[in-house]
Parts: sequence; structure tokens; C-alpha cells
Amino acid sequence: MVVTTQQLIQWKQQGRSIVALTAWDYAIAQLLDAAGVDLILVGDSMAVVLGYETTLPITLEEMLYHAKAVRRGVKRALVVVDLPFLTYQESIQQAMHSAGLVLKETGAQAVKLEGGYPAMVETIARLVQAGIPVMGHVGLTPQSVHQLGLRQQGKTHETAERILNEAIALEQAGVFAIVLEHIPADLALRITEKLRIPTIGIGAGIHCNGQVLVTSDVLGLSERQPPFAKIYTNLRENITKAVQDYALEVRERKFP
Repeated sequence: MVVTTQQLIQWKQQGRSIVALTAWDYAIAQLLDAAGVDLILVGDSMAVVLGYETTLPITLEEMLYHAKAVRRGVKRALVVVDLPFLTYQESIQQAMHSAGLVLKETGAQAVKLEGGYPAMVETIARLVQAGIPVMGHVGLTPQSVHQLGLRQQGKTHETAERILNEAIALEQAGVFAIVLEHIPADLALRITEKLRIPTIGIGAGIHCNGQVLVTSDVLGLSERQPPFAKIYTNLRENITKAVQDYALEVRERKFP
């Protein structure tokens, strides 16, 4: 059965945890989908997989290219695509155009936008009214790295209240789920209990309705790991060893 945005909301009501990971190509997407992942995010974190230092440089064209490949590998999971930096912040019209292209060209079922400030809430409300499913994202928003850094957000009473109010506003605007990134677990619990829609945590503790991680972190492919990620296998070491063994056999004429 294909996962839908409405199913995610039902799963929250049923107490069923939501499993989410990122993907950037056909092969990874196919493996994640076959393994039973519920939600596959074509995240702008792919920028780091492609060698950029931050998420800021990646373009909409790059996101579309990779999202098409991901979608071709998925039969069951809900596919959500990040709108990259400066493809939705300028105006509602720009956001509508970018989000529409994602749905039209990739076959993905939803987009994700960062931020819960008033102008972004208005933008998201208009997208939802136009029939575009939107996932929200509050807390640490990586596209604001030069303003926020990569520090945990919501540690003071003032910032915690702001994040809570942003999440409430996003729900009222019509998002079907919200990513809570790198915030204290007690704040994530308050938000999760307050909202009807599911929360998907990344570095936000155990109380969220689901969890998402960057797949390259999970597989041990990343050069640098965020403090909240867990390595489930070390493909970086395994791949290096396999390639070294292959190279040695070629040089010693043992292969083929």
C-alpha cells in the first residue's frame, strides 16, 4: 500500500512511529523502499553528499534531477522533496512555481519548506490551498546556517516559545507534518502533544511521532557526523577495503 500524507496523520493517532530517511539516487531509494521506510526525503542535505560545505549552494535543477531518480526507485514510501535555498523565500509566486515544478516533473507527493515565521506561514498556506502538500520544518533550519549556526535551538524559554508558536502556526496553515530539528527533547514533547499532525524528529529526542536521519550518516558514509546521528554500519570502511582488495588483485593479475 502506498503511503499517503493522511496515513501519517492516522499513524500519529494510532501511536505508530514513522520511519524516515533521505535518498539521493535510484539505488539508495530502491533499497530504502524495499526495507520498509515510510517516508523518503530528497533533502537539500544532498548538497553535502555532492561535496558542498552547506546546503545553500544546491539548485532547484539539481534537486529535480535527483528527485526524479529517487522517485523511480520508490513503490511504497511517501516521497518529499526539499525546496532549496532562495527558491521559495522571495515571494509566494516563486514558491508556487518551484513547488509546482517538483510535483509535476518528479512525481513526488510533497515538498518541504523551512521556517515558521509569518511570511513563510502565509506562503505555505497558499501552497496548501493550491493543492500542494507541504511538510514544515522548525528548530535548527540548515538554510539559516549563517544566522543560526548548527547549534541546538530552543534552549531558552523565549526561543522555545517561538518554536512552539511557529509549529502551531504551520499546522494552522495546513502542513501535514513537521520536522523538529536539533531541539531539546522536552520542547519536542510539548510540540508533539500540542499538534494533531505528526512530528518527525532529527536530534529532537524520543517523544516525536517519527524519526528521520540523513542516510549517509546512518550508513557511515559521511566524513563528519552530527552529534545526534547513529552509525548502523560503516560503509566508508567497507567500500575502501573492497576497492583496495580489487585494486590489489588487478595489479597482481589475480583478477579476472
